[in-house]
Amino acid sequence: MSPRLDETRTGTPVRNTAPSAPPAHLAGQEAPETTGTPGNTTRPTDAPGLPDLPEIPPYDEVGAVDARALSKTLFARLASLEEGTHEYAYVRNTLVELNLALVKFAAARFRTRSEPMEDIIQVGTIGLIKAIDRFELSRGVEFPTFAMPTIIGEIKRFFRDTSWSVRVPRRLQELRLDLARASDELAQRLDRSPTVAELAERLGLTEEEVVEGMAASNAYTASSLDAQAEADEPEGTLSDRIGYEDHGLEGVEYVESLKPLIAELPQRDRHILSLRFVANMTQSEIGEELGISQMHVSRLLSRTLVKLRRGLLTEE
Repeated sequence: MSPRLDETRTGTPVRNTAPSAPPAHLAGQEAPETTGTPGNTTRPTDAPGLPDLPEIPPYDEVGAVDARALSKTLFARLASLEEGTHEYAYVRNTLVELNLALVKFAAARFRTRSEPMEDIIQVGTIGLIKAIDRFELSRGVEFPTFAMPTIIGEIKRFFRDTSWSVRVPRRLQELRLDLARASDELAQRLDRSPTVAELAERLGLTEEEVVEGMAASNAYTASSLDAQAEADEPEGTLSDRIGYEDHGLEGVEYVESLKPLIAELPQRDRHILSLRFVANMTQSEIGEELGISQMHVSRLLSRTLVKLRRGLLTEE
């Protein structure tokens, strides 16, 4: 663990090589009380029966080779201790501190992401703890080789669960990755973009599932409605390009209010309204069709419109 710079009473920076407390809150164990000289890992005061272990220097002074050798010794002792005891917690927490360099190395691969590096390291430490709990020294595998996939997998799951703009089921998140890989493979082989049917055949899915996965991919990132267009596009913001004023909405309320009023009119009046405003016929054409004069049509139409207008004002 990196040393910290503390300010003394005189204001002079002093290098403090004492490590931070073992991450017991991450390990799920209560941190044991320790005694000893700052800068060295010490045994719990209430664990006199703890087996002899090699003297462990400050964590920031342990090299990669020494850390690997010490880890083997600690894993051997961890296998012989009872889980839940202070001795077990001491050895487990020491292993976490001793191998934090693996977490920092894995987290460095994701330094270009938008998430703070502290959060990535914390998530990677959870993966390290899981690897420590699962590791078996008897299998003959080096711990860094075993732990690194678990640490990176934990960090990738963190980004998968938190980087989506809209929360979608994990099944669709994984389907998006499968579709991206299959689309790249088919595009290289076919020298064109694959169709939905070709993607479905490649992944052994139905076309409906492929379409669902494509739709879910749109939820990965979201654009602001106020985002400016590209330099070569003449349009303004995104809201200017996708939004428009629907003038038909202004008459929706009137249409809904007129429906019961029109239903109460006599059949001839309703027919005249239909010919005039639906069929868009002139008053003379309506008169010819009904066998009445154009003047009579005008009087009937005016009377009907006045009645409807009065009905609307009464409703309001």
